[in-house]
Amino acid sequence: MNILLLGGGGREHALARSIAKSKLCSQLFIAPGNPGTAQCGKNISVSATDFEAIKKLCIQEKVELVVVGPEDPLVKGIYDFFVSDKDLKGIPVIGPSKDAAQLEGSKAFAKEFMQKHNIPTAAYQSFDVTGYEKGIEFIQTLNTPVVLKADGLAAGKGVLICNTLEEAEEEFKDMLHGKFGGASEKVVVEEFLHGIEMSVFVLTDGINYLLLPTAKDYKRIGEGDSGLNTGGMGAISPVPFADELLMKKIEERMIAPTIEGLQQDKLVYKGFIYFGLMIVNGEPLMIEYNCRMGDPETEAVLPRIESDLVDLFLGVANEKLNEKKVSISDKHAATIVLTSGGYPGFFEKGKTISEINSIENSIIFHAGTTEQNGKLQTSGGRVLAITSLAKTLEEALKISKTNAGKIQFDNKYFRSDIGFDVLKS
Repeated sequence: MNILLLGGGGREHALARSIAKSKLCSQLFIAPGNPGTAQCGKNISVSATDFEAIKKLCIQEKVELVVVGPEDPLVKGIYDFFVSDKDLKGIPVIGPSKDAAQLEGSKAFAKEFMQKHNIPTAAYQSFDVTGYEKGIEFIQTLNTPVVLKADGLAAGKGVLICNTLEEAEEEFKDMLHGKFGGASEKVVVEEFLHGIEMSVFVLTDGINYLLLPTAKDYKRIGEGDSGLNTGGMGAISPVPFADELLMKKIEERMIAPTIEGLQQDKLVYKGFIYFGLMIVNGEPLMIEYNCRMGDPETEAVLPRIESDLVDLFLGVANEKLNEKKVSISDKHAATIVLTSGGYPGFFEKGKTISEINSIENSIIFHAGTTEQNGKLQTSGGRVLAITSLAKTLEEALKISKTNAGKIQFDNKYFRSDIGFDVLKS
C-alpha cells in the first residue's frame, strides 16, 4: 500500500525506517522529510500543516494510509480534515481527532482530564492574565522549585522550573505577557515532584491498546541534568527500574483510565499516546500527555519493536488492535543526540557534517539536517540522533558515545552522560 508520513525530524526518520521495512508498504512518501527519510522513501516538499496540499498529494499518489509524526497537524485537526472531506474519507489517519489532541495542545485541558478521570498528578492551578493576582497568591503557597507550563505548544520549551518564589513570580508575569507567544496566554502553575522521570507509550484504536517499550529521555542541556530544558538530548529503552509491579500500577492508574476517559468524553483517538510520568517513592504520577511519540524516545523505542509497524497501524484503523501483538527485542537501546553549539538558545546553521558514513554498529537518525550542493549540513538545534542496540545498556551507551565522537561538524555538542542516573543506581 502507498503510505504518507507527515513530518521531518528525528522521530519521523525513525518512523520512516520502520514503515519502509514493512511487507505491507509498497511506496512511502514523507512530507516534508529530511535527508535521512530520503533513504526510506520519497520526500515531498509539502508542509505537514498544509492540509490542502496534503489532500492533493494523497489523491495524486493514491495514498491509502496517513501517519502523523509531529503534534502541530494533530492539534490543528488533520484527522478531522480527512474524515470530513468526501474525497479523503476512505484514507485512515494514524493520530487523534482535534478535540482529543488537546491532551497535548492544552496543558490545562490535560490536567482537567486527569482530575476528572482520577489519574494521579501534581497539584496545580491554571491562570490567564486576568487571574494574575490569584496566580501570584497560588505560587506563594507552593514549596520551591515551582513548575510553570505554557498552556499551548511551545516546541518543547514551554516548561520552566523556578528555584525561588521570586523567579517563579517574575517568569509567571513574563509568560502571561508573551514570553512564549500565544502558547502562554494561559499558564499552568504546578507543584514540583521530586522523583525520576520515565515515558510510557501506547498505540490505541480508541478502545483497545498495545503497550510499547518504555523509555527515559534526558531533557536538560547540561551534564548531570543541569541547565535549560531542550527537546531532548538522548534516551534509553527499556527503563531498568520499570519492573512488573510499577508497570501494573501505571496500567491500572494511568493507561486504562485514560482510554476509558477518552471513550466517556467521546474523544476520537486512533494513534500513539505518550504518558510522561514521574516516579515518586515507587508511585507513578502523571506529568503530561503527548498525542504522538516523543522525540528522541522514538529513536530508542522503534528499533526495539520487531513487529510489522504497518500491520499494527491497520489494526488501529480497523479498530482491531486487540487481534494484534507487539514483539519487542530484549536488547537495550541507547540514543545520544548531537546538537548545534548554543542550542537551545541561539545557534548557527549550515555547518558541514562529515564522517557520518564511517559509523558502524549504530543507526543514525537525521533530525536537523539538509543537503546543499551534495553536502550534508546542519539545519536545526538537534542535528542527529545516534542509536545503538546491545545486550546491556552500558554496552549500548558505550557504542553510541564512541560514534557520537566520530561524527564531525563545527560547534558540535552532545551529552556524554546519558543514562548516568540509572547506571549508577
